[in-house]
Amino acid sequence: MTETLFSLTFTVAAPFWALMILLPRWSWTARIISSPLIVLPVVVIYALLVIPAFGDVLTAVRSPTVDGVRDLLGTSTGAAAGWAHMIAFDLFVGRWAWLDSRERGVPALVMAPVLLLTILLGPLGLAAYLAVRPRWRRPSAAATGAQHLG
Repeated sequence: MTETLFSLTFTVAAPFWALMILLPRWSWTARIISSPLIVLPVVVIYALLVIPAFGDVLTAVRSPTVDGVRDLLGTSTGAAAGWAHMIAFDLFVGRWAWLDSRERGVPALVMAPVLLLTILLGPLGLAAYLAVRPRWRRPSAAATGAQHLG
């Protein structure tokens, strides 16, 4: 069952990434991605993996050590749970970046590599978005700034 859940993890997240990267201007993309519930299928997989081992997980994360986390993640179930954890958070961060980029008018061609980096190396994708984000201001922020100048 662990192998199946591991395999399903990215499979259930991939359609949302595809919408943000390949169909960013499609009206249904905005409708779907606007819901934070898009991460729920991955969260359910994570729960299916973690809840049966909750005692071991709690012990490892309550007072984490390198050895304790290594031992936790060094099993098939631990690796699958770690993977689901990463995929859920990467998708949530990618969703936030995509929604924020739409408000700011960041071009889809700028966001596509940022989102790919987020899929592959989560925190580096977030760092990339935080690096490009200041180049585009929200329309309301730009208007507010102009009003203060006038």
